[in-house]
Amino acid sequence: MDEITVQNNIIAGQFEVRLEGHTALVAYLLDAGQIILDHTEVPPALEGRGIGSALAKAALDYARQRSLAVVPLCPFVRGYLKRHPEYHDLLAQGIEL
Repeated sequence: MDEITVQNNIIAGQFEVRLEGHTALVAYLLDAGQIILDHTEVPPALEGRGIGSALAKAALDYARQRSLAVVPLCPFVRGYLKRHPEYHDLLAQGIEL
């Protein structure tokens, strides 16, 4: 499989992967030094390829680069964080997985 390319669509407030006529995404809101990750969507045609994980990683790397605290409302992102403790330091104060 080709490398997954994640784009930050700032206008739509989402990280995206466009592939084979489909768009997978992690939606976010920026608020007072935080990034709220509230929804992940991967179309059935793109499932099982690691696209959701690539989107979560891109969102968390973006947060780290900009010193944003992460509020993971999305169950997929919460699950990704549970499996990747290297990102736990990004969690907003009071957030538990």
